[in-house]
Amino acid sequence: MAEQELHPAQAHESAHPSPAKYILIATYLTLITIFEVLIYYVDALQDYFLWIFLVLSAVKFYYVAMFYMHLKFDARIFKTLFIFGLVLATFIMAALLLLFSIII
Repeated sequence: MAEQELHPAQAHESAHPSPAKYILIATYLTLITIFEVLIYYVDALQDYFLWIFLVLSAVKFYYVAMFYMHLKFDARIFKTLFIFGLVLATFIMAALLLLFSIII
């Protein structure tokens, strides 16, 4: 018997992770949030708060955008447009912060 070809909707559906994977990602996000709260209370890291929180926020944003917004499973053009907009917004925010001397 010939292999049955998947309908595009079925193929797209089979590419998505299982509910267990979503629970694992939610656990990672929760642990990162707990880590952020704990870091806030470490006085020795006070000078590095901004950079630590920016990196941790970027990691959390990646997981949310790629899995919960399903960009990881969409067409490459959507992911590219989304990331381009994010990078552009980041550069604009950094330029404005530097322009008004908020960060040095």
